[in-house]
Amino acid sequence: MASTHENNYRERALSRYSSLFTLPSARKTYVLLILQCLLTGIPIFMLYFPSFQGFLIGLTIGMMLFLLTCLGNYLTCRWLLRNDLILNFRRTSFLSLLSNSLLSVPILLDFIVSVHKTSNIELNAASLGVFGSLALRILVFQSVSFASLWRVGIAIILQPSFYLASLFIPQFLPFESYGKIFLKFSIAAAAAFICIQILIRSLSLIGLRTLGISSIKLFKAFLANWTEGIVEPLEELFEHLSEEHDIKVSMIAFRTKKGMKAVIVIPSLHPGPFKNVGSSCIPSMIQNVLERKFNCVVSVPHGISGHELDLASQSENMKVLDRILKVEFKEFQDQASPFLSLKEGDVTANCQIFGRYAFVILTLAPKTMEDLPLELRELIAYEAEKRGFSSILTVDAHNSISGYFDAKKIKKPILKAVSLILEEAASVSQSKFEVGAAKVIPADFNIQDGMGPGGISIIAIKVGGQKTAYITIDGNNMISGLREKILSDVKSLVDEGEVMTTDTHAVNAVVINDLGYHPVGEKIDHEKLIGYIKDGVEEALKNLEPAEASWLEETIPKVKVIGERQIDDLCMIVDEVSEKIKKNSIILFPSFLFLLALLVFVL
Repeated sequence: MASTHENNYRERALSRYSSLFTLPSARKTYVLLILQCLLTGIPIFMLYFPSFQGFLIGLTIGMMLFLLTCLGNYLTCRWLLRNDLILNFRRTSFLSLLSNSLLSVPILLDFIVSVHKTSNIELNAASLGVFGSLALRILVFQSVSFASLWRVGIAIILQPSFYLASLFIPQFLPFESYGKIFLKFSIAAAAAFICIQILIRSLSLIGLRTLGISSIKLFKAFLANWTEGIVEPLEELFEHLSEEHDIKVSMIAFRTKKGMKAVIVIPSLHPGPFKNVGSSCIPSMIQNVLERKFNCVVSVPHGISGHELDLASQSENMKVLDRILKVEFKEFQDQASPFLSLKEGDVTANCQIFGRYAFVILTLAPKTMEDLPLELRELIAYEAEKRGFSSILTVDAHNSISGYFDAKKIKKPILKAVSLILEEAASVSQSKFEVGAAKVIPADFNIQDGMGPGGISIIAIKVGGQKTAYITIDGNNMISGLREKILSDVKSLVDEGEVMTTDTHAVNAVVINDLGYHPVGEKIDHEKLIGYIKDGVEEALKNLEPAEASWLEETIPKVKVIGERQIDDLCMIVDEVSEKIKKNSIILFPSFLFLLALLVFVL
């Protein structure tokens, strides 16, 4: 498991993501841009022509500034960056709003000084504005755009050139010689370029030193996914950083005389790292392919795994899905034990036996339940083997989050609880059983609310007079206390049950909050959710049928996983780049501005 130091990197990297600003809407951006242009043009000409005529000239120039800004942005997006993954017209317009503002304030200062001196307008402060404006544009375009260098270079200077050119109207304003203006602005542009290259180089070295990949390249790939949902650039980097690992997928299938009734799938991989990248959506993907194959309800609860087993790309997902699609269940058994449950300290262990196979669900609810240490899987398998079971399928219920989770301290209590429940289960008699199943896709819940596309699956099992409901929600954990509330409300329908989540990361990095996602129940209305669950449980109980079970385990060799070390390194890069850009900016920008001011004011 990750050390405390590594976890701190992850927490700080998450806070960087959570603090990402949201750009204004297109309409708000254009309104602000119009105001900025008018508030530049009108004051300039009112200074020199304090009259209604001056106001009209300033208004005209302000509109010209806006139209030429839009023209520059249009040419940038439709010609220079027409295939760029991120920089669309709205984002480019917002960048122009910022860069125009950096130009306008110093220009107004020059005009104020020149009016009081009653001399030609010397664009000294404007040169500093050109430095700031171009530095911002160079940094953004180089860090964000996927276009070629020559296209990026033209895009950086095109719109500001239109903006400045519209102010230089000889018949109205007494500027200093254009040769001198061009020299000052050229020096400012060169200073901006050198300053940003030094900054970018220092940032890139962090990623090159740690992973052999430029930090800027990593940033572009992450930004393409965060802003547009594009996975290819990021997954290409993940594949480069990946390591091969054998992935096991364990399954229990329940069959009736009519055919397959339900399947529980527990893959020994992790649904991560976030959004639509890697194996983040793998639980619902497994559901979809097996539901189509078997025409039954499929449940994919979270197994014992962590981010060290995130798949690197969609192609690796397909390796797993292709192998799962080829499975054929054999040797069905019609005997099952009642549902057993015990609490040992903070650990609740649930167990049900099908033939010689044990199905175990672990939870720490109402305390926090996060990814369990990977080594627990083999230790639990050993406990099952000692007690004569052919195999064991272990679920991390992932059904409570409320605070700190210490994975190392929980290992011994979990092993003790598993040992006790298996000891009890080994001596319990089995009998024939019935299975019912249902799936509910709530129309009013979505990934922003914390509900993945897999919805809610319910598998009901009746042994003797005991009815048990296994409820699996396609979400990433749930708020503390909700699991108990759900189980209390379904007690009117069944005798026993457990609530699990898939740990899908399809819900991660789609909202901006402290976690980067909403656990089930944080935003979703509890009563509505419980209503959907109860409807599903009722439907599953209505279609109970005599059934038999078959267990199967597949091993998919040499699957590329991103690995926990690489995840920690990526988080460390995010954190170090954020700190470095602050420190270097404090030194670089004032230094360059000071030298530039000395130079332009003596010209």
